[in-house]
Amino acid sequence: MTGGSGGQTAVAAAGRQIVKSYGSGETEVLALDKVDVDIARGAFTAIMGPSGSGKSTLMHCLAGLDTVTSGQIWISDQEITGLKDKKLTQLRRDHIGFIFQAFNLLPTLNALENITLPMDIAGRKPDREWLDRVVQTVGLGDRLKHRPNQLSGGQQQRVAVARALAARPDIIFGDEPTGNLDSRSGSEVLGFLRRSVQELGQTIVMVTHDPVAASYADRVLYLADGRIVDEMYQPTPERVLDRMKNFDTSGRVS
Repeated sequence: MTGGSGGQTAVAAAGRQIVKSYGSGETEVLALDKVDVDIARGAFTAIMGPSGSGKSTLMHCLAGLDTVTSGQIWISDQEITGLKDKKLTQLRRDHIGFIFQAFNLLPTLNALENITLPMDIAGRKPDREWLDRVVQTVGLGDRLKHRPNQLSGGQQQRVAVARALAARPDIIFGDEPTGNLDSRSGSEVLGFLRRSVQELGQTIVMVTHDPVAASYADRVLYLADGRIVDEMYQPTPERVLDRMKNFDTSGRVS
Protein backbone atom coordinates (compact mmCIF):
# COMPACT_ATOMS: atom_id res chain seq x y z
CA MET A 1 0.00 0.00 0.00
CA THR A 2 1.56 3.26 -1.10
CA GLY A 3 -0.26 5.67 1.16
CA GLY A 4 -0.22 4.02 4.56
CA SER A 5 2.09 2.64 7.15
CA GLY A 6 2.95 -0.86 8.22
CA GLY A 7 4.40 -2.24 4.98
CA GLN A 8 2.74 -3.32 1.80
CA THR A 9 2.00 -6.90 2.85
CA ALA A 10 0.79 -6.01 6.37
CA VAL A 11 -2.12 -3.75 5.42
CA ALA A 12 -5.21 -5.00 3.59
CA ALA A 13 -7.04 -1.65 3.66
CA ALA A 14 -6.27 1.83 4.90
CA GLY A 15 -7.79 5.27 5.15
CA ARG A 16 -6.15 8.66 5.63
CA GLN A 17 -8.00 11.75 6.86
CA ILE A 18 -11.37 10.30 5.82
CA VAL A 19 -14.18 12.85 6.00
CA LYS A 20 -17.78 11.99 5.18
CA SER A 21 -20.42 14.69 5.54
CA TYR A 22 -24.07 14.88 4.59
CA GLY A 23 -25.90 18.10 3.80
CA SER A 24 -24.35 21.56 3.97
CA GLY A 25 -24.32 24.69 6.06
CA GLU A 26 -26.35 24.53 9.27
CA THR A 27 -27.80 21.14 8.30
CA GLU A 28 -24.42 19.50 7.67
CA VAL A 29 -23.86 16.23 9.50
CA LEU A 30 -20.28 15.03 9.91
CA ALA A 31 -20.42 11.23 9.87
CA LEU A 32 -16.63 10.71 9.70
CA ASP A 33 -14.22 13.32 11.01
CA LYS A 34 -10.65 12.97 9.66
CA VAL A 35 -10.32 9.23 10.36
CA ASP A 36 -6.96 7.48 9.96
CA VAL A 37 -7.15 3.69 9.99
CA ASP A 38 -5.12 0.64 8.97
CA ILE A 39 -6.71 -2.79 8.63
CA ALA A 40 -4.19 -5.57 9.22
CA ARG A 41 -3.97 -8.32 6.62
CA GLY A 42 -4.86 -11.81 7.83
CA ALA A 43 -6.65 -10.50 10.92
CA PHE A 44 -10.22 -10.11 12.20
CA THR A 45 -11.13 -6.49 13.02
CA ALA A 46 -14.40 -5.46 14.67
CA ILE A 47 -15.77 -1.91 14.55
CA MET A 48 -18.02 -0.80 17.40
CA GLY A 49 -19.65 2.37 18.66
CA PRO A 50 -22.98 3.87 19.67
CA SER A 51 -25.74 4.37 17.13
CA GLY A 52 -24.77 7.27 14.87
CA SER A 53 -21.07 6.99 15.69
CA GLY A 54 -20.13 6.41 12.04
CA LYS A 55 -19.17 2.73 12.23
CA SER A 56 -21.31 1.58 9.28
CA THR A 57 -20.34 4.66 7.29
CA LEU A 58 -16.66 3.87 7.85
CA MET A 59 -17.14 0.29 6.68
CA HIS A 60 -19.10 1.37 3.60
CA CYS A 61 -16.41 3.90 2.66
CA LEU A 62 -13.56 1.43 3.18
CA ALA A 63 -15.43 -1.11 1.06
CA GLY A 64 -16.08 1.31 -1.79
CA LEU A 65 -19.85 1.17 -1.26
CA ASP A 66 -19.97 4.87 -0.41
CA THR A 67 -17.84 7.81 -1.47
CA VAL A 68 -15.86 10.04 0.89
CA THR A 69 -16.15 13.83 1.06
CA SER A 70 -12.37 14.05 1.36
CA GLY A 71 -9.43 11.84 2.25
CA GLN A 72 -7.95 8.71 0.69
CA ILE A 73 -8.72 4.99 0.92
CA TRP A 74 -6.68 2.02 -0.28
CA ILE A 75 -7.52 -1.64 -0.79
CA SER A 76 -4.12 -3.35 -0.75
CA ASP A 77 -1.99 -1.07 -2.98
CA GLN A 78 -4.93 0.29 -5.00
CA GLU A 79 -6.26 3.71 -4.08
CA ILE A 80 -10.03 3.55 -4.57
CA THR A 81 -10.96 7.17 -3.90
CA GLY A 82 -11.61 8.80 -7.23
CA LEU A 83 -12.02 5.57 -9.19
CA LYS A 84 -14.67 5.63 -11.92
CA ASP A 85 -17.79 3.56 -11.26
CA LYS A 86 -16.82 0.80 -13.69
CA LYS A 87 -13.34 0.38 -12.18
CA LEU A 88 -14.76 0.49 -8.65
CA THR A 89 -17.37 -2.14 -9.48
CA GLN A 90 -14.66 -4.37 -10.95
CA LEU A 91 -12.44 -3.90 -7.89
CA ARG A 92 -15.30 -4.78 -5.52
CA ARG A 93 -16.12 -7.85 -7.59
CA ASP A 94 -12.55 -9.13 -7.78
CA HIS A 95 -11.03 -8.09 -4.46
CA ILE A 96 -13.77 -7.56 -1.85
CA GLY A 97 -16.29 -9.91 -0.22
CA PHE A 98 -19.46 -8.84 1.58
CA ILE A 99 -21.63 -10.40 4.29
CA PHE A 100 -24.75 -8.55 5.42
CA GLN A 101 -27.60 -9.12 7.91
CA ALA A 102 -29.89 -10.19 5.09
CA PHE A 103 -28.57 -13.37 3.56
CA ASN A 104 -29.30 -12.18 -0.02
CA LEU A 105 -29.48 -15.71 -1.42
CA LEU A 106 -31.34 -16.49 -4.65
CA PRO A 107 -34.22 -18.83 -3.78
CA THR A 108 -34.09 -20.71 -7.11
CA LEU A 109 -30.43 -21.70 -6.68
CA ASN A 110 -29.05 -24.36 -4.35
CA ALA A 111 -26.35 -23.59 -1.79
CA LEU A 112 -23.42 -24.40 -4.08
CA GLU A 113 -24.88 -22.32 -6.93
CA ASN A 114 -25.37 -19.39 -4.54
CA ILE A 115 -21.78 -19.72 -3.35
CA THR A 116 -20.31 -19.64 -6.87
CA LEU A 117 -22.79 -17.10 -8.31
CA PRO A 118 -20.49 -14.01 -8.16
CA MET A 119 -17.75 -15.92 -9.98
CA ASP A 120 -20.25 -17.28 -12.50
CA ILE A 121 -21.41 -13.72 -13.24
CA ALA A 122 -17.79 -12.61 -13.63
CA GLY A 123 -17.07 -15.52 -15.98
CA ARG A 124 -14.47 -17.00 -13.65
CA LYS A 125 -14.15 -20.65 -12.73
CA PRO A 126 -13.78 -21.32 -9.01
CA ASP A 127 -10.58 -22.82 -7.68
CA ARG A 128 -11.96 -26.26 -6.82
CA GLU A 129 -9.41 -26.98 -4.06
CA TRP A 130 -10.05 -23.62 -2.42
CA LEU A 131 -13.82 -24.00 -2.77
CA ASP A 132 -13.64 -27.41 -1.08
CA ARG A 133 -11.63 -25.89 1.80
CA VAL A 134 -14.16 -23.08 2.20
CA VAL A 135 -17.11 -25.48 2.20
CA GLN A 136 -15.34 -27.63 4.78
CA THR A 137 -14.47 -24.61 6.93
CA VAL A 138 -18.09 -23.44 7.12
CA GLY A 139 -19.45 -26.99 7.51
CA LEU A 140 -21.75 -27.09 4.48
CA GLY A 141 -20.58 -30.31 2.84
CA ASP A 142 -23.94 -32.08 3.26
CA ARG A 143 -26.08 -29.04 2.37
CA LEU A 144 -24.75 -28.01 -1.04
CA LYS A 145 -27.76 -29.30 -2.99
CA HIS A 146 -30.30 -27.66 -0.68
CA ARG A 147 -32.11 -24.47 -1.66
CA PRO A 148 -32.37 -21.58 0.82
CA ASN A 149 -35.91 -22.52 1.93
CA GLN A 150 -34.55 -25.92 2.97
CA LEU A 151 -31.90 -24.34 5.21
CA SER A 152 -32.07 -22.76 8.66
CA GLY A 153 -31.18 -19.10 9.11
CA GLY A 154 -27.76 -20.04 10.44
CA GLN A 155 -27.12 -22.33 7.49
CA GLN A 156 -28.22 -19.61 5.04
CA GLN A 157 -25.77 -17.18 6.60
CA ARG A 158 -23.03 -19.81 6.36
CA VAL A 159 -23.78 -20.00 2.63
CA ALA A 160 -23.41 -16.21 2.50
CA VAL A 161 -20.07 -16.49 4.35
CA ALA A 162 -18.89 -19.19 1.95
CA ARG A 163 -19.95 -17.03 -1.02
CA ALA A 164 -17.84 -14.16 0.32
CA LEU A 165 -14.85 -16.46 0.87
CA ALA A 166 -15.10 -18.49 -2.33
CA ALA A 167 -13.70 -15.85 -4.66
CA ARG A 168 -10.65 -15.50 -2.38
CA PRO A 169 -11.00 -11.73 -1.95
CA ASP A 170 -8.32 -9.53 -0.40
CA ILE A 171 -10.74 -8.50 2.34
CA ILE A 172 -14.26 -9.32 3.56
CA PHE A 173 -16.60 -6.75 5.11
CA GLY A 174 -19.46 -7.86 7.36
CA ASP A 175 -22.24 -5.46 8.43
CA GLU A 176 -23.88 -6.99 11.53
CA PRO A 177 -23.59 -10.44 9.90
CA THR A 178 -25.21 -12.20 12.87
CA GLY A 179 -27.86 -9.54 13.50
CA ASN A 180 -30.74 -11.70 12.23
CA LEU A 181 -29.60 -14.93 13.90
CA ASP A 182 -30.31 -16.51 17.27
CA SER A 183 -27.37 -16.74 19.66
CA ARG A 184 -26.50 -20.35 18.78
CA SER A 185 -26.55 -19.76 15.02
CA GLY A 186 -24.70 -16.49 15.50
CA SER A 187 -21.97 -18.25 17.47
CA GLU A 188 -21.62 -20.83 14.68
CA VAL A 189 -21.21 -18.17 12.00
CA LEU A 190 -18.74 -16.17 14.11
CA GLY A 191 -16.79 -19.35 14.72
CA PHE A 192 -16.56 -19.94 10.97
CA LEU A 193 -15.39 -16.37 10.41
CA ARG A 194 -12.74 -16.89 13.12
CA ARG A 195 -11.61 -20.13 11.47
CA SER A 196 -11.45 -18.49 8.05
CA VAL A 197 -8.91 -16.03 9.48
CA GLN A 198 -6.88 -18.66 11.33
CA GLU A 199 -7.01 -21.48 8.79
CA LEU A 200 -7.50 -19.70 5.45
CA GLY A 201 -5.58 -16.48 6.13
CA GLN A 202 -8.64 -14.32 5.40
CA THR A 203 -8.94 -10.64 6.34
CA ILE A 204 -12.28 -9.67 7.91
CA VAL A 205 -13.74 -6.34 9.01
CA MET A 206 -17.04 -6.58 10.89
CA VAL A 207 -19.37 -3.87 12.18
CA THR A 208 -21.24 -5.04 15.26
CA HIS A 209 -22.98 -3.75 18.38
CA ASP A 210 -22.65 -7.10 20.15
CA PRO A 211 -19.77 -7.50 22.68
CA VAL A 212 -19.87 -11.29 22.25
CA ALA A 213 -19.51 -10.98 18.47
CA ALA A 214 -16.66 -8.48 18.90
CA SER A 215 -14.83 -10.92 21.17
CA TYR A 216 -14.20 -13.21 18.18
CA ALA A 217 -12.02 -10.48 16.63
CA ASP A 218 -8.29 -9.90 17.06
CA ARG A 219 -8.82 -6.17 17.43
CA VAL A 220 -11.75 -3.88 18.18
CA LEU A 221 -11.92 -0.27 16.96
CA TYR A 222 -14.26 2.07 18.87
CA LEU A 223 -15.90 5.01 17.12
CA ALA A 224 -17.65 8.00 18.65
CA ASP A 225 -18.71 11.20 16.90
CA GLY A 226 -17.14 10.05 13.65
CA ARG A 227 -13.70 9.45 15.15
CA ILE A 228 -11.75 6.40 16.30
CA VAL A 229 -11.42 7.00 20.03
CA ASP A 230 -9.95 3.70 21.23
CA GLU A 231 -8.85 0.21 20.21
CA MET A 232 -8.58 -3.12 22.00
CA TYR A 233 -6.58 -6.24 21.23
CA GLN A 234 -7.51 -9.77 22.35
CA PRO A 235 -10.99 -8.66 23.42
CA THR A 236 -13.30 -10.58 25.73
CA PRO A 237 -17.08 -9.96 25.98
CA GLU A 238 -16.60 -8.51 29.46
CA ARG A 239 -13.84 -6.09 28.44
CA VAL A 240 -15.80 -4.96 25.38
CA LEU A 241 -18.97 -4.42 27.42
CA ASP A 242 -17.07 -2.44 30.05
CA ARG A 243 -15.60 -0.23 27.32
CA MET A 244 -18.98 0.33 25.71
CA LYS A 245 -20.40 1.48 29.05
CA ASN A 246 -18.10 4.49 28.79
CA PHE A 247 -20.26 5.85 26.00
CA ASP A 248 -23.23 7.85 27.20
CA THR A 249 -26.57 7.87 25.38
CA SER A 250 -25.54 10.81 23.16
CA GLY A 251 -22.73 8.71 21.69
CA ARG A 252 -19.99 10.75 23.32
CA VAL A 253 -17.18 9.28 25.36
CA SER A 254 -17.80 9.81 29.05
